[in-house]
Amino acid sequence: MKSILEYYKLYPFSRFLGLLYCLIKTKLFYPSARMIRFPFDIRGKKSIYFGEGFTAGFGCRIEAYPSNPSDVVIKIGSNVQINDYVHITAMRNVMIGNNVLIASKVYISDCSHGNYSGNGVQSTPYSIPKDREYMMKDVIIGNNVWIGEQVSILPGVLIGDGTIVGSNSVVTRSLPSNVIAVGVPARPIKKFNFESQKWEIIK
Repeated sequence: MKSILEYYKLYPFSRFLGLLYCLIKTKLFYPSARMIRFPFDIRGKKSIYFGEGFTAGFGCRIEAYPSNPSDVVIKIGSNVQINDYVHITAMRNVMIGNNVLIASKVYISDCSHGNYSGNGVQSTPYSIPKDREYMMKDVIIGNNVWIGEQVSILPGVLIGDGTIVGSNSVVTRSLPSNVIAVGVPARPIKKFNFESQKWEIIK
């Protein structure tokens, strides 16, 4: 963690005062966190677990809406950093591993208004979107994952350890460990070869 002196050297004085305010507020309300930059919108705090060393940028929104108020439905591991305007929402289970880096404007959700999968009872176009029955599927993000700018991670996705998701990708299906995935929908384009210690193109 940067010292107060390092922050002072990095930023203009007015910005430094703002960061000092955020640091004091973090230690008062989220003592296990490293630094939370406010405003920080959290809903259903009792149903959210933060690991040690959590860091959040400006304007993040983390919301939990469990059917059972005593359930913890968002679990964030140790040394996780999320940057500005990240939005995480859960009704059943969003689990983020250790040492995960999440860039700005990322959306992660285990739920959606309605079922459009083609299986089971389907939501119809003439029903009111906000009144459609929720569809929920677990989202699991492994350790050492890096998620790029403006990525969307949708219900039912598992992202394996060590994987990188490129900017502007939409993750609609699970990704294996130790790959680089990009696109809409996201698909692996490279995999790390532990023998050669290089990222290699997937043919």
